[in-house]
Amino acid sequence: MQNDKIVVGLDIGTTKVCALVGRKNEFGKLEILGMGKATSEGVVRGIVSNIDKTVEAIRKAIRQAEEQSGINIGVVNVGIAGQHIKSLLHNGSITRQVTDHEITVEDVNRLTNDMYRLVTPPGSEIIHVMPQEYKVDYEEGIVDPVGMSGVRLEGNFHIITAQSNAINNINKCVSRAGLEVDQLILEPLASSMSVLSEEEKEAGVALVDVGGGTTDVAIFKDNIIRHTAVLPFGGNIITSDIKQGCMVMQNQAEQLKVKFGRAIADEASENEIVSIPGLRDRTPKEISLKNLAYIIEARMEEIVELVYAEIVRSGYGNSLAGGIVVTGGGSQLQNLVQLVEYITGMDTRIGYPNEHLGRSKVDAVKSPMYATSVGLVLAGYQPLDQRVDHYTAVNEPVYQKQPEPKSTPGSSNSGGGLLQKLKGFLSDDIDNKQSY
Repeated sequence: MQNDKIVVGLDIGTTKVCALVGRKNEFGKLEILGMGKATSEGVVRGIVSNIDKTVEAIRKAIRQAEEQSGINIGVVNVGIAGQHIKSLLHNGSITRQVTDHEITVEDVNRLTNDMYRLVTPPGSEIIHVMPQEYKVDYEEGIVDPVGMSGVRLEGNFHIITAQSNAINNINKCVSRAGLEVDQLILEPLASSMSVLSEEEKEAGVALVDVGGGTTDVAIFKDNIIRHTAVLPFGGNIITSDIKQGCMVMQNQAEQLKVKFGRAIADEASENEIVSIPGLRDRTPKEISLKNLAYIIEARMEEIVELVYAEIVRSGYGNSLAGGIVVTGGGSQLQNLVQLVEYITGMDTRIGYPNEHLGRSKVDAVKSPMYATSVGLVLAGYQPLDQRVDHYTAVNEPVYQKQPEPKSTPGSSNSGGGLLQKLKGFLSDDIDNKQSY
């Protein structure tokens, strides 16, 4: 049953590795049963750079989540990000042999699976194929062609690729930690599932996820994802600027940013001073919050301008009635909404992953910094593209709660997951998953 299924999301980020264990309640809301978090020291700008450190962080986060939830974790939904992520639009078509019958699900699947056979640049592979709209003979703008009559079926697809090495490194880390990957999901897509409403996706909205190492952008219009991008700048580069500008330690710079940082320098008082303990036998260092804000504002302006340039490049800059939704850990910076609105001229709000959350054991997940983690859990219950729900009926991985945290896992139904729901997009089969 849907309510009995437990899904685990694993966010391998630049600053933290977070594991969330969730279950849908009787009202269809997501309950977080447990959370584990560990400092991420083996990931740089969304890309795994040290296997051993990343594996250790994953094990620590999973162990905490298991202890808090009382559930043995064996299968996870994992997010992927990084500057290597690319997106493109492609048009495909098939000619049907039997023209006196209606267009079937098999016809649509055949067209979609053809997209996975596209020639990609060496060292990259397709991770998502998402339909935009279809065309039957000369009829355009069709959302669902199943049941129609026609000879030629065409489709426009949003295709997302990633470096094969980055995918292999993530799989290797998860495997060495004793886990199995059910779904590999682009992180801005996961974040969009947790913080965006259906009305915003319909009207047109740009999701901006400001993480530690990257800033992810996903643009929606008419309930369809239209553009994705990953920028190689995030909260860590602001911390580095503060470290250099104020001549302080890395951890002190992070605390200054979190506790006193502002995205608009004019909002900071010139008279406010923060005293920071000096190095051994040295006097404390005094930091002006006005100067701190100037350092942060300079870098945030650069990041927001890059985001706006990406929105304009997508071609949807003038048709996003929902404006911009900023989420991620970096979105908690004071006055960030005002700065984004000033630079882009678009309505902006902070995205909290609250809409789909019910009562949970962990209140911390309501913070924007856990938007991706919550979205990875939600991905086990709903596809990225709601229009294809009826295309493929599959059994999804079920994680049964054990009487004891370390008891032996039982048997399960076969795993399906998000990628299979997207009309059987993957050309290779997803193996059956054990139930935990």
